[in-house]
Amino acid sequence: MKLLLHTCCGPCTVYPLHVLKEMDIKVMGFFYRYNIHPYTECLKREDTLLRYANEQDLKMIWQPDYQMESFLRSVVFREKDRCRYCYHARLVATAKIAKKGKFDAFSSTLLYSRFQNHSLIRELGQAAAKETGVNFFYHDFRPGWKQGILQSKAMGMYRQSYCGCIYSEKDRYFRPEKPF
Repeated sequence: MKLLLHTCCGPCTVYPLHVLKEMDIKVMGFFYRYNIHPYTECLKREDTLLRYANEQDLKMIWQPDYQMESFLRSVVFREKDRCRYCYHARLVATAKIAKKGKFDAFSSTLLYSRFQNHSLIRELGQAAAKETGVNFFYHDFRPGWKQGILQSKAMGMYRQSYCGCIYSEKDRYFRPEKPF
């Protein structure tokens, strides 16, 4: 099988790539960048993934440009539902590229994280598959969560501490002071 794997970052690619190779699946990666804020964070993640992909001989497709504004316009006033939009945008973009590249299926490293909504990712992946005619390959990579973390740390990879968007950065770092 020839699979296009949406790759959100280097550390989250380590375990899924290992599993997919063990399944004898031919993998190519796709880095989607519009949802990652600020731009300097996007560049850190991209650089880490580039180095890892080169070490693993993982061919990559890199999303051009940096259309942060389109992401923000899509979620403004719908911040509580931003993950739905973000998953959808990444999965549809991946599915469309998979169709153009004649891949058998597409998937995502989002399925590695214990912090992501797997049922929603699966639902949206299947919808993107129906829209494009390219199969969505669902695999729960969460059992390798700890192993992937240990491997990425051993490789000295840059490890981000939030999902990617400016809202998740706020959720991670902002702690309002409690009134007296």
